[in-house]
Amino acid sequence: MAPRHVYTVRVAGGTGRKKKAKARPAPARAAVRPVLGNDPFTRGAAPRTAVAKSRSPASVSPAIAEVKVPPASASGAPSPRPSPPARAGGEGGLTPTPTPPPDSAARRAEARLAEVERKVEAALDGAEERLAALAARTGVTAGAHELRETVARLLPALRERLGGLADVARLLEPPDRLDRFGMDPRLVERAAPVIELLYASWWRTTVRGIEHVPAEGPAIVVANHAGYVPWDALVLRHALRRDHPARRDLRPLLDDREVDAAVIGGLAVRLGAVRATPEAAERLLRDGAVLGVFPEGSAGAHKAWRDRYRIQHFGRGGFVKIALRTGATIVPCAIVGSEEASPGISRTGWLAERLGVPLLSASPALRVGAAAFLPLPTRWTLRFGEPVEVRALGPAAAGDPATVNRLAERIRATLQEMLDEDVAARTSVFL
Repeated sequence: MAPRHVYTVRVAGGTGRKKKAKARPAPARAAVRPVLGNDPFTRGAAPRTAVAKSRSPASVSPAIAEVKVPPASASGAPSPRPSPPARAGGEGGLTPTPTPPPDSAARRAEARLAEVERKVEAALDGAEERLAALAARTGVTAGAHELRETVARLLPALRERLGGLADVARLLEPPDRLDRFGMDPRLVERAAPVIELLYASWWRTTVRGIEHVPAEGPAIVVANHAGYVPWDALVLRHALRRDHPARRDLRPLLDDREVDAAVIGGLAVRLGAVRATPEAAERLLRDGAVLGVFPEGSAGAHKAWRDRYRIQHFGRGGFVKIALRTGATIVPCAIVGSEEASPGISRTGWLAERLGVPLLSASPALRVGAAAFLPLPTRWTLRFGEPVEVRALGPAAAGDPATVNRLAERIRATLQEMLDEDVAARTSVFL
């Protein structure tokens, strides 16, 4: 019988038990080395497979296990050795480490970023031409010329009137006494010249149909709302005190968001505004007062430039319910000029509308709210419509949603029609 030969092949990563060869014992097996922290693979993964540079035992890693090769064939010739894995062209004959596929989340993020960049580039492409077309279509160039001309005409009158406002600093004095709703009568008296300056000289307000407001008894004046600063509420109040035959004292109602605004809210309350609550409204009306309500609320005051003079939803008709409970007369009032009085940069999304880039509309950082404290010298008109009497329906009608909604929609449609007519009739925003 031909002598038996034993061949040993060492394979990376082997963890099997050692088998003793009959011809000679196998060398002792060394422990598997852990993966190091600087290994291209993640810590704790299986060790990389390596092929020995030579067949000498010294060049083989101790972590390589031994596998016994079957004995020679019957012809006496030893069985051929298994071919080692093909060597790659890398240095040292080691198989190069495959590059791990890129993370799918990173690919998605890069794709989204590329899409955003593409949209911004597409939106900004030709922005200059669109701005020129927008200026030509909306008359912005002519509006700037009209604004300069208006200011030039107003300067002499302003110099004359500002001479009597030497004690404007007294407006900052602490209140002396307040009424039950927070109004400071002394501040109202001292601020009257400033409001008159804005009302008569700066905005050159024109009033029509103010006699529709009853000379006595409870009444609710329903008006449109605009601007970050509630200038329209102060103008409406001043118009009733100045131009109404009975010099009626109107108390405008403002919602929580406007009343709680820093500086603006507290000053408006001290000048006569009232926080809009059903209890306060009913109490004032039962005392025979006139209320100014803005059913659009603060949402109407912050609407986009393209939606100016478009009445927003009137909510659930709260002012109608209060009018039905107290028997107050409802008088619609269209205010034109208030939308343009607040500079465009004080509105959120003004730059997006000008450039036609909707991506910029959600950024409040592009809005300069402080610009609303410097109103532009637009020409204002206040138009009071025909009064709506609800006394015949009785207080019980306040609990009928159909009646409430029908009256609210009637007032809203009337107010929108008045606004459309007055906006179409004016020839200039400033002159």
